[in-house]
Amino acid sequence: MAKKLYVGNLSYNVNDEQLAEFFSQAGTVESAQVIVDRQTNRSKGFGFVEMATDDEAKAAIEKFDGQELDGRPLKVNEARPMTDRPRRPRSGGGGGGRFGGGNRDF
Repeated sequence: MAKKLYVGNLSYNVNDEQLAEFFSQAGTVESAQVIVDRQTNRSKGFGFVEMATDDEAKAAIEKFDGQELDGRPLKVNEARPMTDRPRRPRSGGGGGGRFGGGNRDF
């Protein structure tokens, strides 16, 4: 089992420190990070916690999966490695659409 855990269904109010403090009940937390949207600087509702040992990670999953934090039941499981995903097109800019580029005679 990996020591890095995925924590989903987080309240938007939870920050890194609160997440670390909560998970410290299951053992030593090496890092805790709530993932934040770059544009809005608001939580995306999930994060990652790295526990010091595999046993502590397993204990954290058993203890916290389904348990409430800030009024929301958490989803806690082993974090999976990121996979290569195709890039999504960026919204905005570009032509087309009602007010898109191109020369028009009105």
